[in-house]
Amino acid sequence: MEGSARFLALVKLANVGLVLIWGFAVTFVFVRVLPIGEFQAFLLLVAFGNFTISAEFGLTSIIYARLRRHWLGGEEAAQDGGFRLEEMGVLFLFLGLLVVGATAILMIALAGGWLSTGMPLLFLLFFLSACLNLPALLAKRALAAVDGNFLWEGLDCARRVVTIGLLLAMLAGLDPRLSVALQLIVSIFVIGYAIGHVHRRLGMTRRHWIAFRVGGGHVRAHYLRDIGASAAFTVSDIIAYNAPYFTIALATSDARPMLIFDFFFKMSRALSMLVRATVEAALPRITRAFHAGDTARLRQLLGRALMAALLFAVALSALLLLAGDRLFAILFDGRAVIDRADILLIILALAALTLLSVSVYVQAALGRFGELLARSLPFLAGSLASAPLALLLWPDRFDLAFLALYALTLAGVAMLHLLSLRRLVRA
Repeated sequence: MEGSARFLALVKLANVGLVLIWGFAVTFVFVRVLPIGEFQAFLLLVAFGNFTISAEFGLTSIIYARLRRHWLGGEEAAQDGGFRLEEMGVLFLFLGLLVVGATAILMIALAGGWLSTGMPLLFLLFFLSACLNLPALLAKRALAAVDGNFLWEGLDCARRVVTIGLLLAMLAGLDPRLSVALQLIVSIFVIGYAIGHVHRRLGMTRRHWIAFRVGGGHVRAHYLRDIGASAAFTVSDIIAYNAPYFTIALATSDARPMLIFDFFFKMSRALSMLVRATVEAALPRITRAFHAGDTARLRQLLGRALMAALLFAVALSALLLLAGDRLFAILFDGRAVIDRADILLIILALAALTLLSVSVYVQAALGRFGELLARSLPFLAGSLASAPLALLLWPDRFDLAFLALYALTLAGVAMLHLLSLRRLVRA
């Protein structure tokens, strides 16, 4: 089953479906159990959580690329020092420190009133549960590199089913703090089991997890260039995707533009997860073709991945055209409305995002972080400038002006990524 790209894609898509249900359920539930002021603060918390999750600086992508070459026994892996088991411990330490640091920042923000809420414990628990996606990402990528995709997808499906049930139980009267705490416990158990399987499959010992000096030295000696490019690319992407939450909040106190962007963000995450599932199902073959130098096969596989991704974009666009306004009203409990012009701009942005996502997932798996960094900087500039320019150029329709500028930015960056892919298959 692991060798079947179609079957693997179906399993990954099933899991993506659960992830999407969970993501929409978070908004559906919390917009109903929280006052609107608390919900706006909650959206900022979610944005900060997204920043934190993305701030692993792409190190798990580097580990996937290196460990995949090690697993395939490629010559390139031997030439650059190869993969060392001690690197897993160094990466796990870094992720743990990242969670601790971000949690400390959140606690300071809550104590200082910078993030205003009357429910600090709920916010803290939700943030911690979100941060568990960092070790989850480590487990997922490590298992994928050693052909353990099905195990992870099965575990993650089970985790999502339970957490969705606990989330919806809030609407039936379950205390939100208890619900989130139980979700936290379930996630810890599942991720711990997955990390344990990585430990066994790689033949690791306890010493490998705590040999920070050896692992850190190997990372500095062989991966520093990739880490620098990957970290800069990841930081750029984090800001580009999430900064509008903050720039919109600075530009206007009206909740509607924030809700519209959050709607786009959820649509974009839904699409990118579907695209990622499709690409990840093809990555075992794509990476084999790339490391074997089979350009014709690589071109064929990339073409299939792009076509499959565009089919998802077309399907989501049709859904938005037919029921986007109703979906928006249901999602945000009728607290704002969305225009047809907003929906059309969201569709344009999603089409561009599709091309961009395929390029990012493929090139990250191949370790082409320098190329990705060069493509991310125009996106960063456009994202940061969209809200201020919208306020300056068309303050009466700030939401529409912002979406237009943001969509055009994504379209331009997508063209740059297509050029990168063309060079890749001609190499």
